[in-house]
Amino acid sequence: MSGARDPGAQPERTRLAWRRTTLAFAVVVVLELRRVVVEGGSAGGYAGLSLALCTWLVFLTVGQRRINQLAAAAPAAMAPGLALGAGLCLVASATSAAVLLI
Repeated sequence: MSGARDPGAQPERTRLAWRRTTLAFAVVVVLELRRVVVEGGSAGGYAGLSLALCTWLVFLTVGQRRINQLAAAAPAAMAPGLALGAGLCLVASATSAAVLLI
């Protein structure tokens, strides 16, 4: 196997990974919405759903910003603020799932 890598393929794979992750967040929101609608809305259910929706919107913004950065000819490394934002979205998503399950 050759040691040289295609510099154009890595940003594209990373861009696609951001899109897949954003889609996964959207699926979580839809599943939480379905659960709240089917089982009736409790205060915890609505709190979990609103947290999941806000988390998805923030992650959508972070992901789109990173995708735009990857469109450059020589994309820069991910900014620490974006990495922190993505990590906080992950924690908030897990928290919303926990609130919804209680």
